[in-house]
Amino acid sequence: MEHISISTVRRRLAHFGQDVPHLPRHRPMPGTRLAQTIPMRRIPWDEATPGHFETDLVYHCGQSVQGDYVHTLQMIDVTTGWSERVAVFGRSQRAMKAGFQKIEKRLVFPILELHPDNGSEFLNDHLVRYFRNRVQVPLLSRSRPYQKNDNRFVEQKNRTLVRDLLGDARLDTLAQQHLLDALYDKLWLYYNFFQPVLRLKEKHTTETEGIVHLHRKWDEAQTPLERLCATKVLEATDQARLRAVRDQTNPRQLRAEIYRLREELFDLPLAQRPEDQWLIPEDIAV
Repeated sequence: MEHISISTVRRRLAHFGQDVPHLPRHRPMPGTRLAQTIPMRRIPWDEATPGHFETDLVYHCGQSVQGDYVHTLQMIDVTTGWSERVAVFGRSQRAMKAGFQKIEKRLVFPILELHPDNGSEFLNDHLVRYFRNRVQVPLLSRSRPYQKNDNRFVEQKNRTLVRDLLGDARLDTLAQQHLLDALYDKLWLYYNFFQPVLRLKEKHTTETEGIVHLHRKWDEAQTPLERLCATKVLEATDQARLRAVRDQTNPRQLRAEIYRLREELFDLPLAQRPEDQWLIPEDIAV
């Protein structure tokens, strides 16, 4: 039996494929006109005014991207951690607009900025016109291409508030969308009113023997509702109304209702669909 050392393998693999041209990375990008009118930036981590929302879309396609399926439209306020989620069926302009309309109707403070990535489901003529004319969003910004950390707050909540709850299961019927929306109504109350979150209040770097260390300090954990009330953007009557809703709600029962709805969601049948066509066909498989 012949042998080869690990260092030799690494040395040979380092040169493997260097002469083979790489295929370009294709991703829907906004058109020239939109790219010129929508600035690229990151919402500062220490933004002090509520209303600056990172937004993203979570796919519930399972192992196949074939056909239509449910998505979660999520928005996270950078200042308070306040979160909004709705279930939308597909990514059409009509579905996305309906999702934003539901969020806008429920929000208790104004949207000052919307910050999506460069997905065409957000940056298209119809939706940009809606943002600017109907919602009256003062600022519409976007992430830098391929820089997911520009949307770091909503990307984190995509995991903790969506994937950890639903996993990677496929949801592809209107019945599933409606039940998921009912679940998100409960989760809206549970997370914003009862789940304390930390917020970064200070960060600085130090250097020791040429190594740079990043140090972070966090404030006291508070619920998004309490953080929102502390900013004074709400009228006293609105604060009293929201706190009354919180005081009349049993968080333990609310949590049990969320998990009951999740079990009902998983019990619903999927739509009839073809086999996963994204896999390599047998006739060309190696």
